[in-house]
Amino acid sequence: MVDVGAAGLTLEGVAASGGLALAEVEAAFPHRDDLLTALIIDAYADSATAMEEADRAAVAAGAPAGARLLAVTRALRAWSFAHTAEFTLIYGSPVPGYHAPLDTVAAAARTPAALGAVVRSALEAGELTPPRRQPAGPSLLLPAAVEAFGGAPQAPFADLIERGIVLWSNLIGLLVFQVFSRTHDSVRDQAAYFDYAIAVAAEAIGLDVPLDQHSPTD
Repeated sequence: MVDVGAAGLTLEGVAASGGLALAEVEAAFPHRDDLLTALIIDAYADSATAMEEADRAAVAAGAPAGARLLAVTRALRAWSFAHTAEFTLIYGSPVPGYHAPLDTVAAAARTPAALGAVVRSALEAGELTPPRRQPAGPSLLLPAAVEAFGGAPQAPFADLIERGIVLWSNLIGLLVFQVFSRTHDSVRDQAAYFDYAIAVAAEAIGLDVPLDQHSPTD
């Protein structure tokens, strides 16, 4: 997949590169899509594990929610740069002809769940500043999103889940820009800019992210 990209992945190519008979590969993955699904699940699980481990370390160190959020997002960034093929598989262009099955949903949900755990903790600890813009109408959420967060927050944080989804989408969009070198012609320090962008995005949920310690310049 690193050599030819997800769209160029074939069972024949996998067999040839691994010195295996095609029948051996097909015994584990009867169709290319079965292999892609397994790779997608592994990528989501591996990246989420990095985030969860970073959060556990931050909690153990007594970090406030803002520092936890920075640790969690930095962990995903580090994973993304260390596994660009896998990052591209789950966040890049869709593979032509492939439709992800429901088997991938649980693994994919772990990334927003890691963010949600930090946001929920901040809410319960009173670490959030009430937003200036209040919801203009009824909730825009599907019931599953409310359930995943653990219930609908009360005013003045009634739209916290909606704001959390904005934070999540900002994170993934920022990583796409950085991994695919979309900011390298406009930003001098990619890692420091990432921290800054996360802090700015976190303001939308009323969370203060400390920026006194930047990740290494890259």
